[in-house]
Amino acid sequence: MKVMSSCSTCSVCSPPLTTSLAQTSSMLDAAAEQMMVDKDFQAAFETCERGLEILASMDQEDNRCREFKAGFCILGIQAQAELNQWHGVLSWVLQQYEHLEEIPSKIMQMCILLYSKVGEPAAMQEAARVWLHCPSNGRATGFGTVAELYLLHVLVPLGHRDEALELIDGEVGSIAFTEDQRQTALDVVEEKERQDQEPPLNPSPNAEITPHTVSSQGAVIHKLRTMLRFFYRKLSLTRSGSFPLRRVFMAAVLLYMLFLRMDPALPSSFMWISKLLQLLKQMWSAMCAPYYQALTQSKEL
Repeated sequence: MKVMSSCSTCSVCSPPLTTSLAQTSSMLDAAAEQMMVDKDFQAAFETCERGLEILASMDQEDNRCREFKAGFCILGIQAQAELNQWHGVLSWVLQQYEHLEEIPSKIMQMCILLYSKVGEPAAMQEAARVWLHCPSNGRATGFGTVAELYLLHVLVPLGHRDEALELIDGEVGSIAFTEDQRQTALDVVEEKERQDQEPPLNPSPNAEITPHTVSSQGAVIHKLRTMLRFFYRKLSLTRSGSFPLRRVFMAAVLLYMLFLRMDPALPSSFMWISKLLQLLKQMWSAMCAPYYQALTQSKEL
């Protein structure tokens, strides 16, 4: 739906659409409807391809053509992923853009996330490296996000420590990251190296968690605990009438950590979730106990 919104804005702010552009705009709307409403992913992909064929014969320097092209590619990637045809996504995108460096940052982000999700991050290594080292892309909106995703979803999972450090400390890192972000990225690389050097966990479902296993998550758990305690101190400064706000804020933190920053299906997440719930219970008791005690006393009276 975001694609449709951007296209509508484009048609309002830009000069009137030509017949061909009006046709592609309608096709883009149709592809979005087939994707999101009808769930007909094959039809959506075919509509995207027809739209891209029309755009190929038009002026590629026109900003509206570029926007429509990116919209068709984004929907086409989603359709191929839904059809389990993700193997050919990168090559399909490269067919639409004459040079790899010209691929929009949003499409690069989607490709990195897609190949990471299906367990094939290496497929994006060379493409992302070339894209990030193109001087003109350093000024593109979303450059920093592409660099972050490349680091976290390609280099770190593949264990390419040297290239990761070069990315962080090199020219790309100086453009993409702030000083704090560079330090955080270095911490992530060091944590990954530490985990790789430790023996694998016992796969037995009845195996107990040993102190050594706990220590392997030590640095990450410490950061998580520090962050949550920081949130708690901020909330504790709030006076009367703020109890609903506290509950909403803590619920938001819980949802963010559980669903956006970790995958509960991964064994490595069990320790995270266990520690997180313990901390939340402690903070919940500290924040809510006075409220419930006062409520109980008032009922007894």
